[in-house]
Amino acid sequence: MISIQTNVTSLFAEQNLSTNTDFQAQTIQRLTSGFRINRSGDDAAGLAVANGFRSSIAELQQGVRNANDGLSSLQIVDGGLNNISTILDRLKTLATESASTTFSGDRNTLNTEYQSLLGEITQQANNIGLSANGKYNVVNNIYIGGGNSVANAQISIDLSGTQNQVDSNGLGLGTTSVGAGGTALTGNTVRLDAPGATFLAAAAQTFTFNLYSQNGGAQAVTVSVGGSGALTEQQVLSSLNSSLSPYGINASVGSNGQLNFGGSTPFTVSTTTAATDLIATTATTATNSGVYNVAGAASYTGKAETLTFQNGQGTANVTLTAGDTLASALTKINAQTAQFGIYAVANSAGTGVSIQSVNNFTASSTAGTGTFTATGAQTTNAPNSTGTVTGNSQAAITSINAAIATLGLVQGRVGAGENKINYAISLANSQVTNFSAAESRIRDADIASEAANLTKAQTLQQTSIAALAQANAAPAAVLKLLA
Repeated sequence: MISIQTNVTSLFAEQNLSTNTDFQAQTIQRLTSGFRINRSGDDAAGLAVANGFRSSIAELQQGVRNANDGLSSLQIVDGGLNNISTILDRLKTLATESASTTFSGDRNTLNTEYQSLLGEITQQANNIGLSANGKYNVVNNIYIGGGNSVANAQISIDLSGTQNQVDSNGLGLGTTSVGAGGTALTGNTVRLDAPGATFLAAAAQTFTFNLYSQNGGAQAVTVSVGGSGALTEQQVLSSLNSSLSPYGINASVGSNGQLNFGGSTPFTVSTTTAATDLIATTATTATNSGVYNVAGAASYTGKAETLTFQNGQGTANVTLTAGDTLASALTKINAQTAQFGIYAVANSAGTGVSIQSVNNFTASSTAGTGTFTATGAQTTNAPNSTGTVTGNSQAAITSINAAIATLGLVQGRVGAGENKINYAISLANSQVTNFSAAESRIRDADIASEAANLTKAQTLQQTSIAALAQANAAPAAVLKLLA
């Protein structure tokens, strides 16, 4: 049927032209954007999946940056630990030099450098965050992403706790010294260096030390030697040192042949008189004279008072009350003064207070007959030695050896943390690559296919235009029927 009113052929041509034009526009959009999906209508389901991949990629890329930041922090810590290790080498050199009786120089000069290096260790430990108040005293979590849960998407680096504390106190060096040391018990006249002499064949000798330990604070430690057969001089010393070395105290025989106890650990000592092989009956007590010390009241009585302690590192104020016992008073004092290397221990009788430090200090009280017998400044006593000059240094060498082992364990934990982060970064980068590939397969355009489609779309559009022109011209043929 020939119709003028409705040109069906033209409508067909117009419809196909519109379709082919949209097809060409879509193809050009994909070629110019590089994406197969440019709007939700292109592939709604595929877009949702691709967006999920893209979100995971963004999370992982930031996670890799987080991990690299954490790795950088650990590398800083690692460098600091290596530096502390170098300082320990120097401490060992100084201690070894002072431990030899052939050393003819001034041990106080050695000890000055030694103490300054202990302070440097503490400062560097503070700088890298591995001190008593360091930033690594909590478990550090690094969020990386890529896990099926929040817990699996992060890694933990645990450098918390005292086992990772590498300041001088944490390494057990806070109370060590290489200065001259060695303290004999008062009134002793027994020589242990007599040729062929043996001791303690019948009964054991017991010593009670009131000391300060970095791990246990002010405490009483009982050490027994002998009781199971006669012992030589060296066996006596070996038995005592095996028990005392963990506390930084060294037993030795002085130039007078008598038993001495040395070390920079604050201590007082008393002994029983049941066995008198090692000491005379009247030799019962001693206070470490290898350090600066101030004797408090012989018997502590709780009293409301404020104590002030000062040295080159700072000032500490301690408030005591009438309700304080000797134990609580020692705890309160050490809580404020230990950071300055000043320590409080019970006196040799176990009833009063002895304040000790390897460095010069002053101590004062606002009220007497409490901690001190008088009000005001107390006289500080300079170190002296009545026995061997090498006792402190020998004890320091033992402590340094333990510190080296402790530092090695911390370095191992830091190294394990670095490796853990590197493995996590490697996994995250792999996930980024695979998620990107998955997103690409869904979202990205196939350029070769789209180029072919463009040729097809252009041809169809041109064909549609030509056909539309023919369709529009068809009604004009009706005029020939009317002619």
